Formats: sequence, C-alpha cells, structure tokens
Amino acid sequence: MTNRPTRRDLLIATGTAGAAALAVGCGDSGDGDSSTSVSPGRSGETPGQELTTTDDVPVGGGKIFSDEKVVVTQPEEGRFKAFSAICTHQQCLVSTVSDGTINCPCHGSKFKITDGAVANPPATRPLPPKNIVVEGNSIRLV
Repeated sequence: MTNRPTRRDLLIATGTAGAAALAVGCGDSGDGDSSTSVSPGRSGETPGQELTTTDDVPVGGGKIFSDEKVVVTQPEEGRFKAFSAICTHQQCLVSTVSDGTINCPCHGSKFKITDGAVANPPATRPLPPKNIVVEGNSIRLV
C-alpha cells in the first residue's frame, strides 16, 4: 500500500505559491457556480497565456480559440467563463457562439454559455470548464 501525501504535506513541500494554487483548486466561491474559476490576478503576477481582452468577448456571447481549444463567454456584463471547445458528443471543435449557446457543427449539440450545460443534444455531458484569470482588460488561460 502506498501512502498518499496529505494536504499539509503538499503545502509544506510546495511553499507559498503551491499553497495558494492548492487553495484555489480546492476552494468554493459559495455562489453555487463552480463551473470556472475566474479571479483577478494579483499585482505583479502574469499568470498563464493571454487569450484575449475583455473587449473582444461580447456580452451574451463568446469567442472560440481553436488553437487552445477553449471558448470564453461573457454571459452578463463583466462575468467571464471558459470551457473546453471540444464537444462532448464526438469531440468535434465547436464553431460558433450565438443566442446564448456554444454550438457544435457536427451533430447540432448546443451548450449554455453560462455553465457549459447541454442545451440541445445529442451531447449528454456539459463542456468541461477551463480556468481563466481576468486582470484589467486581459483574459488569461491558467
């Protein structure tokens, strides 16, 4: 039998940066919405790869990043979400975001921009969330 390290062991071994990452990964915002972690970056840090700016993601819509296989949405003003851009039905890349849904061209599956939930089958599973950080006007994939 292998002993798994405890959270305390990991916190001690990884130091402050690791502790912060572990805390974020295990946290709950308490708002009942755990689909994507969107948090402001800390001053002086530049986490992850910049995907786009907040101005480039329309309110009530979204933007697809084919190379990164990510879709970023803005369901309401100032609230950003990110999901895998790979349809859970047969792994096609989603192609558009319109009328409140993320749309797959292969078999017509649609997913809600608010939480990635299936809005129209044949997909039966939601789009998996992706973690982003919004800092100023920058949206970064972490």
